[in-house]
Amino acid sequence: MITRRLFCSALASLGLLAATASQAQERFVTVSSTTSTEQSGLFSHLLPIFEKASGIKLRVVALGTGQALDMARRGDADVVFVHDKAAEEKFIAEGYGVKRQEVMYNDFIVIGPKADPAKALGRDILEGLRRIEATKAPFVSRGDKSGTHAAELRYWKAAGVDLDKAKGPWYRDTGSGMGPALNTAASMNAYILADRGTWLSFKNRGDLGIIVEGDTKLFNQYGVILVNPAKHPHVKQADGQKFIDWVVSDAGQKAIADYKIGGEQLFFPNAKR
Repeated sequence: MITRRLFCSALASLGLLAATASQAQERFVTVSSTTSTEQSGLFSHLLPIFEKASGIKLRVVALGTGQALDMARRGDADVVFVHDKAAEEKFIAEGYGVKRQEVMYNDFIVIGPKADPAKALGRDILEGLRRIEATKAPFVSRGDKSGTHAAELRYWKAAGVDLDKAKGPWYRDTGSGMGPALNTAASMNAYILADRGTWLSFKNRGDLGIIVEGDTKLFNQYGVILVNPAKHPHVKQADGQKFIDWVVSDAGQKAIADYKIGGEQLFFPNAKR
């Protein structure tokens, strides 16, 4: 009886050791990315394709672009996949990133009540924002230092609107990701700047629709960067680079182009190789 108990105990210990060894050997790369790539469903589409091709798992942490870059600055990510070119170039200039490569693009759109109380409908983002501010129509901002938030602030400035002076009850700063911010806009029947990918995958639309689209200023470029192992020696340089090489390759670019919702393509590959 004692011998059998010892034998079972030994088997259990061996099983635990095997599981631990398996976990230790699992190859994975941590990617700090934007909420738009995650909430649009793009990464759910890309992950299994890349993992099957490489044997490397991706652990995606979805944050606003500013937070995603800060996570990488701390050395808590191997790769960043974001959409704020100025912030990305600053990240590299500070020595935190190795090289920025363009991957894909889509566009920003202004979502708002179908009744359009501000009369902002059209193709001109700056005029649309001026009308929203002039009428003090409810507007929801992500307010989270994301790429979308940074773009929104640039558009207000270009429209000649000083938000420090203009902000009031009409302007709702949420400090949240794209999906939660869209939920807030739907509940308030408010205007909001969104990326098209997240909007296409968003279900709780209420009475909202697209109000402004088609302005060339609304172009939204995504880039990918390997975190600099000279700053953080534990960065998985080889496997991180394998993901970057794949996402800009013909196979990765095709996978991005193939991702559609309701027959509509969400992202458009434009890597330069």
